[in-house]
Amino acid sequence: MYRRCEILEKSLKKSVTFIEAISIVIGMIIGSGIFLKPGIVFSNAGSPMAGVLAWIAGGIITLASALTVGEIASAIPKTGGLYVYLEELYGETWGFLLGWVQTVISYPASGAALAIAFSTYATFFIPMDGLQQKLLAVAVLIFVIVMNIIATKYGGVIQVISTIGKLIPIVSIIAFGLIWGQSHDFRSTTVIAEGAGFGAAILGTLWAYDGWIGVTNMAGELKNPAKEMPKAIIIGVTSVIFVYALMNMTMLNVMPIEQIVASPRPASDIAVALFGNGGASFITAGIIISVFGAMNGYLMTGARVPLAMGERKQLPGSEFLGKIHKRFGTPANALILECIIAAAYIFTGTFNTLTDLLVFVLWIFFVMGVFGIFILRKRVPADKRPYKVPLYPLTPIIGILGGIYIIYSTIASATLNSMIGIGITLLGLPIFYYLKWSSHQ
Repeated sequence: MYRRCEILEKSLKKSVTFIEAISIVIGMIIGSGIFLKPGIVFSNAGSPMAGVLAWIAGGIITLASALTVGEIASAIPKTGGLYVYLEELYGETWGFLLGWVQTVISYPASGAALAIAFSTYATFFIPMDGLQQKLLAVAVLIFVIVMNIIATKYGGVIQVISTIGKLIPIVSIIAFGLIWGQSHDFRSTTVIAEGAGFGAAILGTLWAYDGWIGVTNMAGELKNPAKEMPKAIIIGVTSVIFVYALMNMTMLNVMPIEQIVASPRPASDIAVALFGNGGASFITAGIIISVFGAMNGYLMTGARVPLAMGERKQLPGSEFLGKIHKRFGTPANALILECIIAAAYIFTGTFNTLTDLLVFVLWIFFVMGVFGIFILRKRVPADKRPYKVPLYPLTPIIGILGGIYIIYSTIASATLNSMIGIGITLLGLPIFYYLKWSSHQ
């Protein structure tokens, strides 16, 4: 049933440990979203209570989807992740479209958005104008790419260290914020503004939850992907939901919601309120580490998609993109492509525009991926699926319905961005059919 990519799988080193896999999940999810998105979420939700509920709802939708995709990942443990799953379950066209979106929008835009977030928080220490911030973002981007070209193990080490580092500011803010905070308005239902709506608020949280599926791109480099990958996804996502709920209640407990909504860096402002400027410097440094780690995770895992597509001859320059560096054993060419596209996004996009655009497009494919569990169970016997999604079929249904709600809400509240995202996705079709035609000549 499944097309083997044995040359690719054998060329990649089995260097990613289980701990590194968990750190990839947590490290990619907890990046910049929890530090930059709360104001957007509360503004769209319209009240503190609705905002907290939006974070919880986003977490439930994400967890249901992650639990379901975990079973698919255990049955198809291949490099390329969801791109490969869609190809196997729905056919080459759908797999290609996701791979196209991930290659030209999703992973490079995520890397760019995180690089922008990195330079935004760096202004806490060093005043910079807009151009200087973008130049710093590109410099950090290039550094991460070079480290991942030299060795995947360096990317894995960066991921583990940064994941531990990012928990320091989060735990500090939660611990002291819940004790010292005096706003106490996280249960309030008072409307603060006429926001874009609850669906738009959930969409904002989904950027902060995004990244959990990235570890599936690394399947070819895990030592025992069929068993380790589902566990890494579940442990990682569950931990993050708990942390996010506490973090948002802490923010509301420390600072009035109007200030959170108005602040471009609410986490830093809360750190100042709790610890003063000296303590805030320590917390902001931790936030920068968090963003850096998430950027490393996105760039490291994202390069595996054009690598897999190049091996399948599905992109222009496939022979170049599908190569593994002979000396380093890494997808160096795919990483370079990702760096070039991400750098272009840094100079042309803004944080919220990039993240909202890519989250909407990806959730179309996420819904297809979650629905794929029903196709998988018809085609693959139980003994070939090491992990089984709990509470089947309720769990995948929650993920599907939540995803459909997000797609509908986004089209209703951000029609232009939605159409742009769909248009860029469909632009891949002519390329797909041309490459398919030329391969038969």
